[in-house]
Amino acid sequence: MAATTAGHKAELTRLDREIGDGDHGENLARGFHAVLAKLAGTEPATPGAVLQLVATTLISTVGGASGPLLGTAFLRAGSSLGGATEIDGPMVATALEAARDGVVARGKAEPGDKTMVDALAPAAAAARAAADGGADLVGVLAAASEAATAGAAATSPLQARKGRASYLGERSVGHVDPGARSTAFLLESLARRAAERAAATDQDHDQDPAG
Repeated sequence: MAATTAGHKAELTRLDREIGDGDHGENLARGFHAVLAKLAGTEPATPGAVLQLVATTLISTVGGASGPLLGTAFLRAGSSLGGATEIDGPMVATALEAARDGVVARGKAEPGDKTMVDALAPAAAAARAAADGGADLVGVLAAASEAATAGAAATSPLQARKGRASYLGERSVGHVDPGARSTAFLLESLARRAAERAAATDQDHDQDPAG
């Protein structure tokens, strides 16, 4: 996530400059860089604890509405995992649903308002459908990522009804929402990393004579 936000900082800044205050890319890159620093100095015991550390760090380092909203998303997702030490597909779906519900409650936004919810809501729905269909963790994250990317792109023709972009009225039409786009980037990075880890594990098994 840190590498992804840093790599797309310029794009997210451009998108935010068009309908916001132009600091979304910089804020996210700074926030996730701070997350890396925090993780380097501690060893959270569970995946849920990792997500909660991410949440508190983003809340304290990311400016504007993004910090509290992303922080709430990670906090709710982490809480949904409880003390589990392993994550499977259904748990990912539950975590994304919790993240979506947290963002909706905090930001009072619904799908169609041209916010990060337009990426997060379809991602959560796709993750649940994939999990219910028997997909593993990699498959669930891939479905969520694909849905988030499509959801973010679909914000372009929408008129913003929440946040700073809503002040532009009809002038917000024709621009992709930066929060939805960054949400899609974050889920894309998770899906890619999960697929890479699964492929590496399969390769290790293939190379193990005992396997």
